[in-house]
Amino acid sequence: MSKDEERGADHNMMWHKKKKKKKINVEDLSSHKEIEALNNSPKYGANGSSKVLEPQDADYSYVPLLSDEIALLILARVPRSEYQRLCFVNRRYQALIQGGELYSIRKEIGIKEPSILMLASGESNWWCYDPRSGTRRNLPVLPADECFSSFDKESLCAGTHLLVSGKEISGSVIWRYELASDRWFKGPLMINPRCLFASANCGNEACVAGGVAPSLEILNTAEKYDPESKSWIQLPRMKQRRKLCSGCYMDKKFYVIGGQNEKGDNLTCGEYYDAKKNAWELIPDMLLKDAPAWSSRSPPLVAVVNNELYSLEASSNRLKVYLKKSNSWKDLGKAPVRADHSRGWGVAFKSLGDELLIIGSTALKYAVRGMMICTCKPDPESESLGWRVLENDGLQWSSFIFNCSIMVA
Repeated sequence: MSKDEERGADHNMMWHKKKKKKKINVEDLSSHKEIEALNNSPKYGANGSSKVLEPQDADYSYVPLLSDEIALLILARVPRSEYQRLCFVNRRYQALIQGGELYSIRKEIGIKEPSILMLASGESNWWCYDPRSGTRRNLPVLPADECFSSFDKESLCAGTHLLVSGKEISGSVIWRYELASDRWFKGPLMINPRCLFASANCGNEACVAGGVAPSLEILNTAEKYDPESKSWIQLPRMKQRRKLCSGCYMDKKFYVIGGQNEKGDNLTCGEYYDAKKNAWELIPDMLLKDAPAWSSRSPPLVAVVNNELYSLEASSNRLKVYLKKSNSWKDLGKAPVRADHSRGWGVAFKSLGDELLIIGSTALKYAVRGMMICTCKPDPESESLGWRVLENDGLQWSSFIFNCSIMVA
């Protein structure tokens, strides 16, 4: 270990000890005058000199004339899209970013930014799109075998982890991308490996349910992933076996909607897992009954914004909102992209903070390249929605999305 790394490790320990003594509210750092006042306070001394720590040279300090405690709170507020650049400042910055400490601070003080992670047709690499800056970067190459690339995959995010579930020559596998280190790792495998399952980001964890086992059995098992321990935890079984179902997180409950049962019948019921009761509750006729009974349609396209459930109906390209009290759906108008090309496949429909996100093509055929990324702030009381185009790339990117997940960190 180099001297710089030893200093960084020692000082990280010092940061954790210090923050237990006194927590500095991030709101106190809203102006330069308040930062200066902190530096001239009795704790730090006049002119930013510390009475607790020895003076630090420019190479050792994160920000000259600022204590590391304040500097870390400031760096935690830097847009996440700039973190890759911070790695090039010096080795101490690189260790800070890759060690994950800034993400822990962001979580502690309530700073969150969503990023769109996706894999599109015709591309070998996953890429990350930042809706705030409009920038895109490729993730490192996923080091899986050719079998993994050829088979269907499912993806979900939990904290700063992206999990991609699929199949290699040796059998079922999960690859895990960690944002802090910007690297892929293998595992951990689910307790009950599966494909075509429902999933949702549920706070700091991710939940999965249903799907098809390697033995082709239709499952009603469920489990959750804890990014802190990097392990899966078994949940109670659902009331209904189902595959090709969708999941979402609403009212602090994990919902599983639609899909097909073990006989191949299309399901209109939904159910939710109540963590307080540690049990599932069935919701009959939660989905619309008049949707076309396509044999190869995608799982329901659903997303939750501000605890309201929205659905993109693939057959009509119409957006609808779920009315909880009446167990019915209200029409909110046409969506800006085509979901009817391939019966809902190839389209991303997600929640992006307080907005709905939709990614797909406006062309009549997927053979025509060109992806459109749109968002809107939905209002259940409105009769129509005002969509905002974030990206309309013409002929650069493929318009068929294989996988898409939202990471909030």
